[in-house]
Amino acid sequence: KTMGFDKVWIEPATFPKWIRYSESAAIVSPAPQRLHITALGNSISTPKDGIQAQVIEFKTLAELENAPKNVAKGKIVFINYRMNRDRDGNGYGPAVQARSRGAVVAAQKGAVGYVMRSVSTAYHRFAHTGGSHYKDGVTKIVASAISNADADQLHRLVALGKPVTININVQAKSMGEGTSYNVIAEFTGKEFPDQHVLIGGHLDSWDLGTGALDDGAGVALTMAAAKLAVSKGKPKRSIRVVLFAAEEFGLWGAKAYVKANEQSLSNIVAAAESDFGADKIWAFDSNVHASSLPLVSDIAAMMKSLGVEFLAKNSARSGPDLIPFRKFNIPAFALSQDGSDYFDYHHTADDTLDKINPEKLRQNVATYAVFTFMAANAKTRILGKKLAK
Repeated sequence: KTMGFDKVWIEPATFPKWIRYSESAAIVSPAPQRLHITALGNSISTPKDGIQAQVIEFKTLAELENAPKNVAKGKIVFINYRMNRDRDGNGYGPAVQARSRGAVVAAQKGAVGYVMRSVSTAYHRFAHTGGSHYKDGVTKIVASAISNADADQLHRLVALGKPVTININVQAKSMGEGTSYNVIAEFTGKEFPDQHVLIGGHLDSWDLGTGALDDGAGVALTMAAAKLAVSKGKPKRSIRVVLFAAEEFGLWGAKAYVKANEQSLSNIVAAAESDFGADKIWAFDSNVHASSLPLVSDIAAMMKSLGVEFLAKNSARSGPDLIPFRKFNIPAFALSQDGSDYFDYHHTADDTLDKINPEKLRQNVATYAVFTFMAANAKTRILGKKLAK
């Protein structure tokens, strides 16, 4: 409201509430050492004294899945998959599967606990948390991750060929259903007020850090970009900023938004989410109908002076909160930030405000403002990839 948006409102979103109380771990033998560990989101607790068992190591989730039944009986499974570093973050998908499903597969193989190398490219000793899931009919076991440095040490000890025993102590609790809110703000268009550009980020963050990169930056820069896009007057079409709730635990705010606004999703003329930190935007791409590609090229040309490369593949996936929108054929865009060091901090205690570079943030704001202004003021509206019948 202070920024001068024409409309500001909230919409509720329910989500599964989970609380972390405490977590610790240590190598008991053959070389006693503390481990830097974090519980994965949704993990159950261990007994108050923790669980203590021999470690069995696997390189990948696939290796664990293909292992014999009961191969891990009475043991703690350790998956030691190291994700690769790339500016487009392509290593995250393969690595995150072990975080999401690892505890389930480990339990199916007879394990009493699960620990994994952090889904992280970092060299520091912060552990990386994130959502994990259980499966009905499969015994729930503790789900955790250790820092990359500790994963290296655990691997070295296992490689010596003698039994390695660790203790994991996690105290956490599922609290049933919680309620949060999507926060929505709009500058109303003067010619086509029902049509709107949708940009935004997500409001929630993991509890270990402060969420500056994931996704405080995305929230801030899209609000600022919308304000900048209307600084010379009202746009033809509305500009809507959606700050999604409860993304980290399963896109709950996005799913609630789609459900509440399903009848008007066809009015979205362009959508993009900023949820990949705050480094410079290096690439731009679309996912639109062929008839809208000349306009996309015009937008890309305006971004060129900001150092943004036009990929011209027309296969953009955009941000995670826009996944529930995909079946509605909205025109989606990716304004891709350089993620070379994003996973050094992502979901760790190191995700703090000092990681935000103001100059790079300004480049993000300028790029989003160009995109938003041009999409909102285009002579013809941008269309989704498949034209409605």
